[in-house]
Amino acid sequence: MEDQEKQTKHVICMVSDFFYPNVGGVEEHIFQLSQCLLHRGHKVIVLTHVYGDRRGIRHMTNGLKVYYLPIQTFYNQSVLPTFITSIPLLRYIFLRERVSIVHGHSAFSTMAHEAMNLARAMGLKSVFTDHSLFGFADMSAIVTNNFLALSLADVNHCICVSYVGKENTVLRANVDQEKVSVIPNALDSHVFKPEPAQRPLNKINVVVMSRLQYRKGVDLQPAIIRHICERYPQVNFIIGGDGPKRSILEEVRDEVGNERLKLLGAVPHADVHGVLVQGHIFLNTSLTEAFCIAICEAVCSGLQVVSTNVGGIPEVLPCHLILLAHPTVKSLTEKLELAIQRELNGKRLDPWKMHEEMKNIYLWSDVVQRTEVVYDQVHLEQSSAELVRRLPRYKKCGLVAGWFMMFLVTLQFLLLKICDKLWPSSDIDIAPDYPLDAARWSFEEERIENNNGIVGNGSASGSQPISAVSRRFHLSRN
Repeated sequence: MEDQEKQTKHVICMVSDFFYPNVGGVEEHIFQLSQCLLHRGHKVIVLTHVYGDRRGIRHMTNGLKVYYLPIQTFYNQSVLPTFITSIPLLRYIFLRERVSIVHGHSAFSTMAHEAMNLARAMGLKSVFTDHSLFGFADMSAIVTNNFLALSLADVNHCICVSYVGKENTVLRANVDQEKVSVIPNALDSHVFKPEPAQRPLNKINVVVMSRLQYRKGVDLQPAIIRHICERYPQVNFIIGGDGPKRSILEEVRDEVGNERLKLLGAVPHADVHGVLVQGHIFLNTSLTEAFCIAICEAVCSGLQVVSTNVGGIPEVLPCHLILLAHPTVKSLTEKLELAIQRELNGKRLDPWKMHEEMKNIYLWSDVVQRTEVVYDQVHLEQSSAELVRRLPRYKKCGLVAGWFMMFLVTLQFLLLKICDKLWPSSDIDIAPDYPLDAARWSFEEERIENNNGIVGNGSASGSQPISAVSRRFHLSRN
């Protein structure tokens, strides 16, 4: 506790287009990291756009304040990139909450990039976490990479979830490798536990949990399902997730029947464990992946894992806990058949031994402490919001894109000065902080209430109550 009191307390603003009630790895990462930082004594707020009738200011578990800004989405849950129109609103929130560090998440999030850029114009520090991998050849990747290079030209520090992700970010965004750290995702092993009684004895269930989109390799799944269902009558498939590729799986379901292939649709993260424990084998067909926390959750729940060997996936698990395949139908089918034979012959690893091996590998206590090191580092950096110092950083982005960004930054600077005249910072009320003692008390209350083996491992790291928080992800205080 003394070390916790001595550490520098930061006011962190998490920004992303992707947050609750949207469901996904980025959303869960932001929520869990925010809860850990709150428990460590920092102040954390989250900025995102409206989701349906969820708008305005909401308070989630332990006083996590979420701003659902009145900005409509443009494409794929992201807002229209302008870098200009959101300046008054974001400036007001930064000043009202006394933000010191703006932490953007996901390369796809327009709001994250705009908030980080405005933070630098206001003299605040910015950190970016990249959760994805991109190629270099197709048109969409070229556009995204150029946009990312412009956004990260003036960021203080970047975080990647794997070493492959770091190399990818350094190359495509032209970022100095000294400004990029690797901090993997984390897993709550208190939630993801084997439950052998939930699995059928006379059947083998293959579970797939992912967004149903192209980069998740959904196009490979129909041929795999048809082959396995034809050759192994005792094997069924359970697929959780939703997306534009759902229709091709519905066609396969019509062929093999509802009993052989169940499509669950979007599954809230709080219900993922309940789906995993029904399965014997977890199948991941991603074509690109920076980390893939889903395979960690599957192994921790006692499932065999068959996955493509793309991106950062080979870094994630020891080789004896995963069967890696090339991203082709033939290779994935062969590895899946090998896993099925292990189940039929009783030669698979014991689920509880798999859980014991996984539970101490990816801990939220480690992730939050390493993230704090990044925050402390950028907090001590000497940086200036003056145009003469910021503009040269964009010259390396190219003749056209660089000069265009320099024009936008100059315009942003002028609009910020106008906002300072029209709405002086002295006229903006400071938001009251959520009582820190109440947040800690809430954590301790949950730990005591769940002190039946679900929460707590005897560690003094401060990570004990996080499993309780993850199960309350959808219980927000309105």
